[in-house]
Amino acid sequence: MREARSQGGRPVRIGEVADRLGLNPRTLRFYESIGILPEPERTASGYREYDESDIERLRFIKLAQSLGLALDDIREILALRDRGEAPCPYVLDVIESQTAAIEERIRELERLRTQLRKLRRVARALPDDVLDNGCVCHILQNAELSTSVKPA
Repeated sequence: MREARSQGGRPVRIGEVADRLGLNPRTLRFYESIGILPEPERTASGYREYDESDIERLRFIKLAQSLGLALDDIREILALRDRGEAPCPYVLDVIESQTAAIEERIRELERLRTQLRKLRRVARALPDDVLDNGCVCHILQNAELSTSVKPA
């Protein structure tokens, strides 16, 4: 049984951990439910008590999420580490995959920006007070027929 102690040797309950890390207590319970945070020790009255290793694990989870890693990837990284294996090769694969996906998304957004700029030029030349009973907005619906605007 691990000892649930934090700085100064005192137990840290869920609210304090959440406040320290800027998380919602429900988030900590969710992390426990999906297995990326081990279930903490409990007091006799059932309160969760966290130790410094839990807090460091949560800091890692927040950092990984801020870098765009999915919870499934974070779970795998932590599982590798918990088994005593170096997670770095796996992390490198995730980073490379994520970078490629971001680069593709940037290309898609750049194409969309170009299409929207063309549409904006066309739309500025059209009257803005047209009310066609069969059309919600003539700018967008005519663009569908005359341009190659794809939904994002």
